Amino acid sequence: GTQVTVEIHPKDSTPQLFKKLSFGKGARRLPSLRGQDNKGFQRTEAPRPPGAKDLHAYPWDKSSLKSMPVDLQQFEKLDAYALKVNVTNSVEELVKALLKQARTDLEKVRVIWMWICHHIEYDVVGYHNKSQLSCKPIDVLQAGKSICEGYAGLFEQMCSIAGIQCMKLSGYSKGYGYKMGQTFTGDSDHAWNAVYLDGRWHLLDSTWGSGSVDDAFTKFTFRYNEFYFLTHPALFINNHFPDNSNWQLLKPTLTLKDFESNMLHNSNFYMLGLLTAQPETAVIQTVNGKASVSVDCRSATLFTFKLKGTDEHGLMTLKKHGMKLEIYPQKTGSHKLQIFAKPSKASDEVYNCVLEYIVECKSVDKTMRFPKDLHQPVGPSWFTERQGFLRPSHPDPIIHTNDGRCSVTFTLGKDISILSSLHCDNSSLTEDMGRRHIMQIHRGNQIELKIHLPHAGNFVLKIYAKKKSDPGNYDYIFNYLITCLNTEVKWPAFPQSYSKWAEDYEILEPLSGLLPANRNVRFKLKMHGIAKVLVQAENAYPLTQSRGYWEGTCNTSGCREVFVMVHENANHSFYSHVLKYEVETQ
Repeated sequence: GTQVTVEIHPKDSTPQLFKKLSFGKGARRLPSLRGQDNKGFQRTEAPRPPGAKDLHAYPWDKSSLKSMPVDLQQFEKLDAYALKVNVTNSVEELVKALLKQARTDLEKVRVIWMWICHHIEYDVVGYHNKSQLSCKPIDVLQAGKSICEGYAGLFEQMCSIAGIQCMKLSGYSKGYGYKMGQTFTGDSDHAWNAVYLDGRWHLLDSTWGSGSVDDAFTKFTFRYNEFYFLTHPALFINNHFPDNSNWQLLKPTLTLKDFESNMLHNSNFYMLGLLTAQPETAVIQTVNGKASVSVDCRSATLFTFKLKGTDEHGLMTLKKHGMKLEIYPQKTGSHKLQIFAKPSKASDEVYNCVLEYIVECKSVDKTMRFPKDLHQPVGPSWFTERQGFLRPSHPDPIIHTNDGRCSVTFTLGKDISILSSLHCDNSSLTEDMGRRHIMQIHRGNQIELKIHLPHAGNFVLKIYAKKKSDPGNYDYIFNYLITCLNTEVKWPAFPQSYSKWAEDYEILEPLSGLLPANRNVRFKLKMHGIAKVLVQAENAYPLTQSRGYWEGTCNTSGCREVFVMVHENANHSFYSHVLKYEVETQ
């Protein structure tokens, strides 16, 4: 009935348990060994070290997030069962209870994994006071909490009892307290496991699978994370660097220097279907005041970003399979850049942080100071296409104009009404005037926005839409940045239009809402379904109709305003105002 425990320590080190080997004999011994009362358990072979057939190619081939095919739907019943098992008197009894529903080795590993992830919480108090903490599997089980060492030790013992080869691994991790670009020295700071399934080694981390701690490291929250179950080694290396490089299970293996400089992609990054991010290093140096980041993903994804907590100093554009971001910090020094994402189908407004960079800015590009009203993302995209804006004349987010005029056209794929407005920082442009510097022209399912800028500078063109059948408000859809450097530019607003001005009417001349004084001014308007048109200045001037246009001349002397009025029906005696022009003061 002897039990011998052998502890193995490196030479000249303070005792710290590395590997316990237990030999048992007689009735009271570990159930992982053969015996009459252990029919349900197989003896586990001595684990073989990883070899050529365990290795996966690096970098990641974008195929799967897992190192073996796993159908999560087939685990639904098993997972639910694992959550219900409530045995804490002994590790052996717990494993026995869990294995009732597990047939294959994969199912055994899964049921153990699920149980630990949902029943053992991270011990934030113990973490700060490790000397008082026991990481023995039975103590972890009975306390219901531990640190990574305890999670990995319990996992290893439960697998061993279940007849699954399992190793506890240790190394460096980019977990709590990790600072971008930091170096790793001294003892390893994390523990996880490798399990042997289908003739190969696979990696998992039940500590990180169970949940997360808050920034102050005072509170743990159970939040199951599927990502760390049998993670593909080329993704696992992102934040786990084992002491023994063979356990990277990679070909080629990475150096510690690679690990330190590589970009940290957290599990959200991959769980949201994102594939790669450029640049691949955590620290980005600006070139002429600009830094660029791009992300590739499998399906349409929405992104936002924060540079030092604000999204003012960048230009983000959505692509069919990802996004592009140009950052122009307006101060030199180091800036934290965070990128957030959510699936396009997710109605809840929760964006998850998927990437963090440090942007080192040597010089500032003052010309790229964006207006406060600019919303991210900028320019048209798959998102605006879904809202009904097809075939944009300007696919890029920035429209440059030299003479202060530009015209943007779309084909409308839905029956929508459009509203647009122009905004500029430190400008006297009121909201109403901002609308009047844009003229909307509808031709069938085409819409043209003619823009005449009031002065040089950076402007935001905002576009809103609503279904024609909806009585409600317009929804903001997207915006462009319009830039004009020509200080000579000074376009007056377009004439003011009233509700009787139908959306498919068109002004050919005069486009300027400000008419010269004491002049004859030519009018040419495209309107249909109208009986008569009058231009009311000091006197009234009727326009005549020919080939769909109403044309004529009006004299502006002696008046401050000129109105265009229509008779919708020959039998009516009253006119409706449709347009209003101002006249220059002499």
